[in-house]
Amino acid sequence: MKKVLIIEDDTQIAKIEKDYLAVSEFDSDIATTGTEGLQMALARQYDLILLDLMLPEMDGYEVCRRLRETLDIPIIMVTAKQEDIDTIKGLNLGADDYITKPFSPSVLVARVKSSITRYERLKQSNETLADKIVIDDIRIQTSSHRVFVRGKEIDVKNKEYELLLFLVTNADIVFNREQLYERIWGFEALGDNATVVVHINRLREKIEAEPSQPKYIQTVRGAGYRFKSY
Repeated sequence: MKKVLIIEDDTQIAKIEKDYLAVSEFDSDIATTGTEGLQMALARQYDLILLDLMLPEMDGYEVCRRLRETLDIPIIMVTAKQEDIDTIKGLNLGADDYITKPFSPSVLVARVKSSITRYERLKQSNETLADKIVIDDIRIQTSSHRVFVRGKEIDVKNKEYELLLFLVTNADIVFNREQLYERIWGFEALGDNATVVVHINRLREKIEAEPSQPKYIQTVRGAGYRFKSY
């Protein structure tokens, strides 16, 4: 049985999430503060974390940042905020996806299932890939999820790594935002294409010598993105 950690200070919402997850045969624990959630996440084994952003003691951004220092599991942000800057901040700290309140519990469960399935599929595919993939100045060690650019290791978050690996292993093929979202996040959701743009821009900042004039991750006007092989 898959295990989920719900970090949510609204006990009513947390219980609804827990009940719906239980119907879908997920076991879940609840933490009501950021500090408690961080401690539980680091002390126990979970397959996914549902992380509210507005938490007492330690907000969700700080919890996410600290979790990403050691944990490599899916994190879905749950937030009442609508501003793009809040979403971008959370994604940049390493969250894999986000959902805004109010939301349908069934949609939340679908996202949990999709995130876990996608994560497990990536792990399995990594086992069949060569341990080292090299394209020009970029080297990816799939067994350890490490990325090197021009001989220097760079820090990539979970979804940044997944997106980069997918593009590299499908070099020179053009994918639009919807296709990339479905392939990397595992499902389509109206309005969430901005997530793809955020991750593309973050990758460009990390691997491109001149992010404004990308050599590797190129925009194909009116079509999408492609990773240019050399």
